[in-house]
Amino acid sequence: MTLLPCLRPLFSAPSSARFASLLAALLLVLVSGSKIAFAAELPAPVAAALGAARIPADAVSVWVQPVDVPAPTLQLNAERPMNPASVMKLVTAFAAMDRLGPAYQWTTRIATTGTVRHGVLHGNLYIVGGGDPFLTYERLWKLLRQLRGLTGIDTVDGDIVLDDSALLLPPHDPDAFDGRGLRPYNAGPYGLLMQFNSLRLSLLPAPRAGGEVRVATDPPLAGLNVINRLKTSDGPCPVWYSGLDARLEPGPRLVLEGSLPASCGRRDWSAAPLPPADYALALTAALWKELGGRVEGQVRAGPAPVQAGEVLREDSPPLADVVRDMNKWSSNVIARQLLATLGSTAPSRAPDMVRAGAYVAFDQLNAAGIPTAGLVLENGSGLSRQERVSAATLGQLLAVAWRRPWMPEYIAALPVAGVDGTARRRLADSPANGQAHIKTGTINGVRAMGGYVLDRNGHRHIVVMLVNHPEAAASQAAQDALLEWVWAQQG
Repeated sequence: MTLLPCLRPLFSAPSSARFASLLAALLLVLVSGSKIAFAAELPAPVAAALGAARIPADAVSVWVQPVDVPAPTLQLNAERPMNPASVMKLVTAFAAMDRLGPAYQWTTRIATTGTVRHGVLHGNLYIVGGGDPFLTYERLWKLLRQLRGLTGIDTVDGDIVLDDSALLLPPHDPDAFDGRGLRPYNAGPYGLLMQFNSLRLSLLPAPRAGGEVRVATDPPLAGLNVINRLKTSDGPCPVWYSGLDARLEPGPRLVLEGSLPASCGRRDWSAAPLPPADYALALTAALWKELGGRVEGQVRAGPAPVQAGEVLREDSPPLADVVRDMNKWSSNVIARQLLATLGSTAPSRAPDMVRAGAYVAFDQLNAAGIPTAGLVLENGSGLSRQERVSAATLGQLLAVAWRRPWMPEYIAALPVAGVDGTARRRLADSPANGQAHIKTGTINGVRAMGGYVLDRNGHRHIVVMLVNHPEAAASQAAQDALLEWVWAQQG
């Protein structure tokens, strides 16, 4: 009987079916004498959903706190460091906004040696990276087009040289995390990163099974051949990309194999077919050629000499916009780039700028009074088996961020549950739909979330939930139940 008051929020749940399923799961846990026990602090609907997923309390960490209250109103295992997956991007974003400010920009420069006569540059053309995480191919195309229009250069008699020396980076193995090195989420940072090191593959299946799947690629990459062996199949379109495969062969050749159901219609897939240095060379060569430019020498990597004269520069979008793209769509390569950028502000702290960036992030959190016990930063993206953070650290970080002058940009960068980004399919049939700004994270054995929820009376709460368990993938219902429970609070 003592549990009944805890169940009252369920009566405001979006449907009687959800109430019935959660109640049944709770009764099953109680009646069956299950050994899975939950701390008394957990709301009943959350405990019921975790019980149904067979996830014990010691695999879960929770922190809930109104933004205008100095202490949490609900916590469980909050001091325990856990793997947060992509929720670690909350830490990277905080450190970057606090250290650099939301208006910070990166600069890419174009410089030359030699002289220009009759449209010919008698010397080398240098593209000097500044660590910009958002140098898209549209921006690079615009920069090269301006170069042609403003300088009159249509032929480079020497070389086009790409300078990536802005970031001192450790070796990066894209296969190290899960053996899927061609997936864009495994791309590493780079001093002259272009288009997130990603190739978009637009796929169009044939009207019926057996036909070829048509493929269009962008941006153009000079020297890369795409070999299309994709076939159209029958059936529904569930996890449509599960039947697709890509591999890189010498040449280089990107070989696409597998099938796509006709019922899927047009779909976009992505690959990271080349290392960042090779990708930048291939993209630059392709765009220069598309613009009608010629190069008599090579497109190659190398440092720009001190005497090279700057002729153009391109500033990135402000940091606030970059963080928004990072968190809305959980971009690992942007997060890695941000951590390295932080390291560039204190390069003498470590042998490379990634590790230096971790030191800077610790400094920012410590200076803000945020506890860092147990915090482990490997790359800042959460795509890691080493990274750790506690719910208490995340909860207090979100509380400090709420009081920072850049708070609106920080919160606006988070996906809105049921509306956009990686959380667009959460809380779809819930009254809490659209009321939660949350960063989510998922890797094998980890499911996590952290952010802010507006309750039904207009009061905002900090919510963090980390689950580390072999069945963590089944904990989304429990996390959604926590969001709905917070939304149903009286203020």
